[in-house]
Amino acid sequence: MEPEEKTVAQNRRARFEFQILETTEVGIVLKGSEVKSVRQGKVDLSDCFASVKDGEIWLHNMHVAAYQNAGPFNHNPKRSRKLLLHKREIRKLFSKTKQKGLSLVPIRLYWKHGMAKIELAVAKGKRSFDKRETIKKRDQDRELRQHGNHAEE
Repeated sequence: MEPEEKTVAQNRRARFEFQILETTEVGIVLKGSEVKSVRQGKVDLSDCFASVKDGEIWLHNMHVAAYQNAGPFNHNPKRSRKLLLHKREIRKLFSKTKQKGLSLVPIRLYWKHGMAKIELAVAKGKRSFDKRETIKKRDQDRELRQHGNHAEE
């Protein structure tokens, strides 16, 4: 039996660069050669962002590598891709992005019941001192884990 969700790619920088306020699961429109590349895990979400345009939400800068067996029917790796949401969800996200400093950032790309899904977050950009706090906390947690393991030995 196939697992319900299988993560293909994650945007690790998003959790460092942004404070995640809420997340939503959305569908994504992919071409045939893109589906094949995504199944192979050849996706990069690092510089990716979403925006609302003409009542639709579009994902920009997601890099999906060209599929080697597609031949002349291959896709543009950096093209904008449409995200699939209900109208009320789009209106809700649009109103949130109108607030100062809030952005739509993809957190991860995964398969769910054979469909490609994006975990889209409403996020607020962190300032440099917030990032320093994140680094400090991560280092403290790492030290605690290391010293905790040594104490047991």
